[in-house]
Amino acid sequence: FLTFKALADNSISLAFARKASKPPLWSTVRSAAAEILNHVTLQSETLGRSVKLRISAAALRTVDHRGGLDAFLAKAKDIELSANALKVKKEIAKAQEA
Repeated sequence: FLTFKALADNSISLAFARKASKPPLWSTVRSAAAEILNHVTLQSETLGRSVKLRISAAALRTVDHRGGLDAFLAKAKDIELSANALKVKKEIAKAQEA
């Protein structure tokens, strides 16, 4: 059993689930919030300029782990990226070809 609720004006969804154990039938309610996106400015070495994106904290750690925005976008699949990130990825690819 899973339900979603919108929170205030931020349109963040919150999921609730009930988990019942078998013998004593105790019920626990679990909740999980959606990832919150942060506005960040990342530097592209290939383009030589900064890029503003909205990304989650986990994505920001992955960008840092892979060695920067250019390396992150090169490895990322197109279906996983937002429209802005895909546009930047194509700009970087075009700049690297030239």
